[in-house]
Amino acid sequence: MTVTDSAASALENALQRTSLDTSAARNLSTTTKSTPQMQGITSRWLLRMLPWVQVDGGVYRLNRRLTFTLDDGRVQFESTGAEVRVIPRELTELSLLKGFDEEDVLRALADRFAQRDVQAGEVLVQAGTPADQVVLIAHGKVGKFGTGKYGDEVRLGVLADGDHFGGHVLADSGGQWDFTARALTAGTVLTLSRQAFDELDGNAGGLRAHIQHRLTTADRPQNDEGEAAVDLAAGLVGEYQLPQTFVDYERTPREYELDVAQTVLRVHTRVADLYNKPMNQTEQQLRLAIEELRERQEHEMINDRRIGLLHNADFANRLPSRSGAPTPDDFDELLSVVWKNPGFFLAHPRTIAAFARECSRRGLYPSTVDLGGHQVPAWRGVPVLPSNKIPISRARTSSVLLMRTGENDQGVIGLHQTGLPDEYQPGLNVRFMGIDDKAVASYLVSAYYSVAVMVPDALAVLEDVEVGRED
Repeated sequence: MTVTDSAASALENALQRTSLDTSAARNLSTTTKSTPQMQGITSRWLLRMLPWVQVDGGVYRLNRRLTFTLDDGRVQFESTGAEVRVIPRELTELSLLKGFDEEDVLRALADRFAQRDVQAGEVLVQAGTPADQVVLIAHGKVGKFGTGKYGDEVRLGVLADGDHFGGHVLADSGGQWDFTARALTAGTVLTLSRQAFDELDGNAGGLRAHIQHRLTTADRPQNDEGEAAVDLAAGLVGEYQLPQTFVDYERTPREYELDVAQTVLRVHTRVADLYNKPMNQTEQQLRLAIEELRERQEHEMINDRRIGLLHNADFANRLPSRSGAPTPDDFDELLSVVWKNPGFFLAHPRTIAAFARECSRRGLYPSTVDLGGHQVPAWRGVPVLPSNKIPISRARTSSVLLMRTGENDQGVIGLHQTGLPDEYQPGLNVRFMGIDDKAVASYLVSAYYSVAVMVPDALAVLEDVEVGRED
C-alpha cells in the first residue's frame, strides 16, 4: 500500500466514525503520572531493625571489661602455583605469638612450616597421641572429633580456611591430643613440628620470653569469656572473711567515628522553575539521591573493612557450614553462639532460598512471624531477613549473620547524630551550596552513620555457605 493509499484509507475511516477518535481526544487531556521509580530501592532491614544511638560528639567510645586472653585470629597465606606459604606477620594471630614483632624471627618460623596436601577422610592428628605440631589450615575443611560419654564418636567442631590448632605446642612439649582431626574435604595444611620449633628457638631472641609472658597473662583469674574475674563468695554459712575485688576496664577502648556517605546533587534552575507541577523536581531528585545514599550506607555497614559487620565479627564466632549448603543445623549453631536474646538473621535472598530448599529436603517448614505488618520467615522464632548487600562470591558462596541488638542488651547498635544543620532526615542533611554561572543549583547531601558490636557474642557469622547447590 502506498502513502497515498494509506492517507485515503485513514480519510475513509474518519468519514465512517460517528464519535471523536481517542488519539485525537488525548490532545485535550492530561496524563496521570507516577513518581520516578527506582529498582535499586530495597527493604533495608538492617537500617530498620538496628536501634540507633545518638552520638553528640561524633565519636562513640566502647568501654569493656578488661580481657586477658583474646580469641585466636585467622591466618592468611600466599601461594605460588601449588606452593603455599604462611605470611610471617600472620603468625601473630596465634595466641602465644600475639604482639611479637621481630620480623626476622617470624620469617624464620614461617619457613619451617611444611606443606601437606590431604584428602577427604585423612587423619591429621589422632586422639591420645603426643601433641607435637602446630597445624594451619590453608584450604579445605577439617573436623574435630572426640569420644562421647557412651563411647561413640562425636563431632566437636569444624575448622576451615585460616583456622589453626596446636598453638599450645609452642609452650609445652608434652601432653597428648584430646581430639582427632580428620579432613572433611581435600585441602592443604601447613605443619610445624615441635622439633623444628626447638631448632629455631635457641636463636630466636625474645621469642621464648614473649611466650612465657603470654602464658603468665593467660594464667590470671578470668571468667569463661576471658574477662578479669571478680572474686565473689556465695553459699557459705556463719561468719567468714569476704573477698575483696574490683572490676577492671580495657586501657585503650575502641572508638567509632561516624562515617559519611555524600553526594552533590545538581538541579538546573530552569527545570526547578518551569517544570515543577504536578511534582516538585527538586524534591524528587532529592528523594532518589537519598534512597541511593541509604542503600550505600547499609552496604558499608555490612561490608566496610573498618566498621562492617562481616569484618567485625569475632573470629571465634565465624562458623563454617557443616555440609556446604545452609542447613537448619548451621542456623542452630549460630543460635548456640548468639543465644542471649537473638534478634534476627540477615542473609542474601538466594541464601534464604537455599536454606528453604534444605528445610524442604528434610521435611521441615519454617514458621513466619509478623514484623511491622510484614510476614517474614523465621527459624526457632527468630526472623530471617533478606539483604542483597551481603555479597555472593564467584564460587557462589555467601554468609549469614545473626545478631542481638540494643545497647541495654549489649548487642549491635547503629550510631548517628541528629540535630544536624539543615537536617532532612535523622542523621542526614541537605545543604544548599549556591547557584553557579550556568544557573545550576547544587545541594550537598550527607548521611552520617556507623555501627558497633558491644560485646563479641552479640554477632555470629556463618561463612562460605553454598547458595547454588541443586542436588
